[in-house]
Amino acid sequence: FVDLGYGAEPFTTLESAARLRRLNPTLPVLGVEIDATRVAAALPYADSLTHFRLGGFNLPLQAGERVRLVRAFNVLRQYEESAVADAYAMLAQQVVPGGLLIEGTSDPFGRLWVAHVMRRQPAAPSWLHEATVFSTNFRTGFDPSEFQAILPKDLIHRMVPGEPIYDFFQAWKRATLESIGAKTWGVRQWFATSAQGLAARGYRVDLRHRWLKRGYLLWLRPTALFGARDA
Repeated sequence: FVDLGYGAEPFTTLESAARLRRLNPTLPVLGVEIDATRVAAALPYADSLTHFRLGGFNLPLQAGERVRLVRAFNVLRQYEESAVADAYAMLAQQVVPGGLLIEGTSDPFGRLWVAHVMRRQPAAPSWLHEATVFSTNFRTGFDPSEFQAILPKDLIHRMVPGEPIYDFFQAWKRATLESIGAKTWGVRQWFATSAQGLAARGYRVDLRHRWLKRGYLLWLRPTALFGARDA
């Protein structure tokens, strides 16, 4: 597992390691930062399975290391939109077939985030866009428009009429207004009911309660956003 661009403190790397090692106690975890000062500050947290190295999209892997999952949050928002495709392509060269890239943006406190879930294709170093995920912990209530400010870099400048992401949010806002009665049973129920309204409008969203009750709206295979979305 690689946590690319963990920030001023290695909290996301360490938290990810703790959670993922519940499933695989011997999972190697690598935190990567482009800032040498941040790498130096994280080194006291390193151990035999947890490493911190200087690098960027060209991951600083050592001989024999293989990557199955990359988390990259609040990284590409610092770049121009034109740089997104090259970054995705570079990462695809380094992730094993079937591996995952989770790339997106969050608010400063992690209360809200939006991320693409990409699957490395088996036959070539390219990505299949499996889902775009909208996540909230409900501490700010529920309003679809709050997600617009934290869209991934390749979407945030497309919030204009005629773009699929704009149409998606218009549909979600209408579904939210139409289901406001569900708020009587709590904001989580309102969130879930709005997802049902999106599905009724033809959007391929995951309606399983296990995701919705936790504040995850999964827009599955959103090919309308980028076509086939091969990087």
